[in-house]
Amino acid sequence: MRAAVLVQYRQAFEVQEVEDPAILSPTDVIVEVEAAGFCRTDIHLWLGQFAGFHEQAGIEPLPFVCGHENAGRIVEVGSGVTHIAVGDSVLLHPQGTCGYCHACRAGDDMHCTSPIFPGLSAPGGFAQYVRTNARAVVPIPPELSPLQVVPLADGGLTAYRAVKRALPLAYPGSYTVVIGAGGLGHIGIQALRALSQTEIIVVDRNERVLENARGWGADRTVVARPDGAHVAEVRELTGGKGANVVIDYVGEGGAELQAVDMLGPNGVDIIAGYGGTLVAEIQSKILTPEASFVGTIVGTYNELVELVALTRRGAVKPEWRTFPLESVNDAMSALESGGIVGRGVLLPAS
Repeated sequence: MRAAVLVQYRQAFEVQEVEDPAILSPTDVIVEVEAAGFCRTDIHLWLGQFAGFHEQAGIEPLPFVCGHENAGRIVEVGSGVTHIAVGDSVLLHPQGTCGYCHACRAGDDMHCTSPIFPGLSAPGGFAQYVRTNARAVVPIPPELSPLQVVPLADGGLTAYRAVKRALPLAYPGSYTVVIGAGGLGHIGIQALRALSQTEIIVVDRNERVLENARGWGADRTVVARPDGAHVAEVRELTGGKGANVVIDYVGEGGAELQAVDMLGPNGVDIIAGYGGTLVAEIQSKILTPEASFVGTIVGTYNELVELVALTRRGAVKPEWRTFPLESVNDAMSALESGGIVGRGVLLPAS
């Protein structure tokens, strides 16, 4: 099969012929990848920031096939798979889980102790075919296509889980600041609007993206400035009190520090982006205002099902820009430079 292969860190991907994935377990599923979304994690992989993770997990770091946001059509199933069949159109939860550990039995499948994570701990979907397991497969409703839902698989799911954690604080009359209106944020804003009547303030450095944010559900938009002056603007929009909750979909480049300064008393900083380092003075920034910090990563299978249902109802409408497999490097460049509204999506099967 053809695949976009990361051969060397910080070097262009190469489209090569690689071995097709095979059924290794009775619960395995092989999917023809009709759409594969890009994520900033793919940039972190490209930079070599997961090399240590791969080595600790006993995975050959390079060459590697990225792509953990996948949708397509089932072409083969293991002998133990009975609830889905060849030909079904499916969205893949990023993580295939065991179903037997304490976390899985508690419905907390993101913390499965024996997972498979295509595109991170196994070959991913920047290829014509990908292997996962049956527990990761979400049937796509007939009204939707793989392309329409693939941004939900990781970016959308990560955004949605952060919103669900924010909801107890996002009551009518409250202020919720969303930092980042890109691949995650544009879905998070829509989900927050669909599920709450909080006042939504969206912060992003890209003015073109902010023009779209009101259509996604923002009440106010603020341009992020290199000198951090936008923090004062946000506090002014909250009547000087600060936000009840900040959802940080960036987590680097200073956003992780500015989020703390946007919080009001008893505020909660929900961190869904990563790459930076959070340092805050304890007494004035944490203890006295009683600030809380919550890390959140991806989401559960059931949360992905819920997000598909919101999309089916039209409450969430992902946006994307498509690229053929051969243009993988153009897609990565556009993602890194902020040149994509919504999600970048590869079309490996076309």
